[in-house]
Amino acid sequence: MSNSQNTNGFAKSASMLLDDVLGLPDAVQADSTVDVAFVRPEARQLYAQDGDDFFAPATSSSAGFDLRACLTGDKGAEAVIAPGQRLKIGTGIAVQPRAAGIAGFVYSRSGLGARDGLTVAQGVGVIDPDYTGEILVVLLNTSGQERRIANGERIAQLIFQPFMRPRWREVQELAPTERGSGGFGHTGR
Repeated sequence: MSNSQNTNGFAKSASMLLDDVLGLPDAVQADSTVDVAFVRPEARQLYAQDGDDFFAPATSSSAGFDLRACLTGDKGAEAVIAPGQRLKIGTGIAVQPRAAGIAGFVYSRSGLGARDGLTVAQGVGVIDPDYTGEILVVLLNTSGQERRIANGERIAQLIFQPFMRPRWREVQELAPTERGSGGFGHTGR
């Protein structure tokens, strides 16, 4: 058996195991379609910069796709974020996963954070599956300098992931573990 066959077989069995562990509904496994609506006319042109497939990943192994700043119809528009300040920026799109149990999660782009000090303000933005409005990204400028966002600039990444809604059960105390309640560096450096 070649390495590619072995790797492919491993990937398939790992995927099946993950589905079993997460208890994903059959609908999640069967339909990964996400409906997208351009909620502002100029958004279509901004996302077309990536070619015919508006939402193709940057590479074949990219986990998500890039969200773009949709500021106005003016291609030269830009937004300014002062040091230490936040700014809510529209992306011009709304999304809705078809499968139950899937939500969108908005993450910072590593290059924007490392180069410009711009991060998603709340750490991770959650797009609930029943939210049908425009995706807004709140960027925080952690640098000591004013930062500018150009219209159409890639400002965050959107990844779709399964989520679980637990059944809550009240107990008098939690089961003991080796770690217990230790946190915040209790295991040392």
